[in-house]
Amino acid sequence: MKEAIMIFEIIGSLGLLLYGMKLMSDGIQKSAGDGLHRILNLMTKNRILAVLTGLGVTAIIQSSSATTVMTVSFVNAGLLTLKQAIGVIFGANIGTTITAWIVSFFGFKFKITLFAVPLFGFGYFLTFFRKLRKESLGEALMGFGLLFMGLDLLAHSMPNVDASQLGFVAYFADKGIWGLFVGVFVGLLVTVILHSSSAATAIILTMAHNGMLGWEFAAAMVLGSNIGTTIDAVLAAIGTKLNARRAAAVHVLFNVAGTILAMIFFHPFIRLIEFIVPGEVNLDTITTHLAMLHTIFNTVNTIIFLPFVNHIAAFVEVLVQPGESEPPTEYRLLPPTVGGRENAESYIFTAESEIVAMSDLVQEMFGSLMTLTKRPPEAGDILARLAQQETYADQMQEALSAYLVKTSQLPLSDRSLGNVRLMLRIVDDLESITDNIFHVAMLFDRSWEKKLSFKQEDNESLCPYFNLVDQFLRFIHANLNKPLSAEALAQAASIEDQIDQFRKNLKKIARKRLEEGANVRAELLYIDIVRAVEKLGDHAFSVSESLAEVK
Repeated sequence: MKEAIMIFEIIGSLGLLLYGMKLMSDGIQKSAGDGLHRILNLMTKNRILAVLTGLGVTAIIQSSSATTVMTVSFVNAGLLTLKQAIGVIFGANIGTTITAWIVSFFGFKFKITLFAVPLFGFGYFLTFFRKLRKESLGEALMGFGLLFMGLDLLAHSMPNVDASQLGFVAYFADKGIWGLFVGVFVGLLVTVILHSSSAATAIILTMAHNGMLGWEFAAAMVLGSNIGTTIDAVLAAIGTKLNARRAAAVHVLFNVAGTILAMIFFHPFIRLIEFIVPGEVNLDTITTHLAMLHTIFNTVNTIIFLPFVNHIAAFVEVLVQPGESEPPTEYRLLPPTVGGRENAESYIFTAESEIVAMSDLVQEMFGSLMTLTKRPPEAGDILARLAQQETYADQMQEALSAYLVKTSQLPLSDRSLGNVRLMLRIVDDLESITDNIFHVAMLFDRSWEKKLSFKQEDNESLCPYFNLVDQFLRFIHANLNKPLSAEALAQAASIEDQIDQFRKNLKKIARKRLEEGANVRAELLYIDIVRAVEKLGDHAFSVSESLAEVK
């Protein structure tokens, strides 16, 4: 009965620790979400800044998994090159070691409840008084408090026994290098199960502090957790574009290669840590030794591999080859997983990039439509391509809408949540534009099929009309994903008024010809084209209004 109670206490305290870590990470992400946009601009400079950016972002959000998932998403969206992503991944591995130092310094050297409980209470009141608008900071403080309360409960729940008294550890303790590889595997397995190297490291430090793990076996488990943390990047890369899969492969290869290197020189590495950290390894100092090992391991790995970024990228490009369906014939965008340790803001970046891609498709389709006014010899091929593109646009709308709905359920700031809702409207309008472009193309095709040719002056009068719409589509494309100023919105309204006036004038001319006895079917078809083109302006202005509401 006593053992059963102890097991339930350990499970409960572990759950509290993991929930606290998630709440803290989510709260920090919502607080710093807008700031991450500015930080990420550093990535485009050079490999050193890329490393510092990965380190800084991970230190802020306390999750290397979130940073690497975010990096894979950015590569998939085309916001980062593979070489830039490599530096960010290196930095994320260093940044995640901050957690071990926090746990080592605060978790076992102070009476945690003296500051954990007040911290949780202070955080709760920040979320309670909404007029302060500090809910995200409050969540982060509550998570921080829960994390250390869970750590304290975990430390008290685990029995204070020597490693030699644990059958499993004792059995492999004298197996030499093979026993250490078992430790690596156990650390890997624990991290994969928890989906968090930070949480796994906290547990390893707690068990080591309680005497349940020896110094060398615990060190091997820490090395194994560095491999286990790559699982999130691998899962994030499933179904993504080629370079995103390559970025995930870099994360796996870097951590595996570093761990193998550390295992080859394991005992000299251990002696180095013992030399850097003063004092003998005992229950009071083992957590500091493990935290130092974690930091030195990832820092040395980065120093070793950073000069070879170009070679690593070239190797991964050979290792991960394009699939048979590359590029995909169907639009695919995997929705974010609600409830994981994801970086919520990274999904907004991906959606923004995909919206730009959808706008690119709109402009390409309208360019094809403008060539149809002169009925070129390849008109049939153009119509077939427009039909494929319109179907692709429908797929984009469906996938992007589902993606944005899932994203809205993630921990976002109020500002980001409002922008996600506006993005849903923009996606709907862009898809409506593609529908109308294809509709106009089919009207032209009908005129040829029915041999209802328009007069030369009719086609000439359509040219400035189409040019005005083309100008409007380029205008909204240039202003996507950023707030539209009042002056720019007034410019959009002016273009919309000009399009409306063109429609009135062209319809008036067509009706006058009808009264003079022109071909009724031809003139009505011409009016349908004029009306359908005007709807493109309506949807473009609707996008402009949505952009004017972006914060």
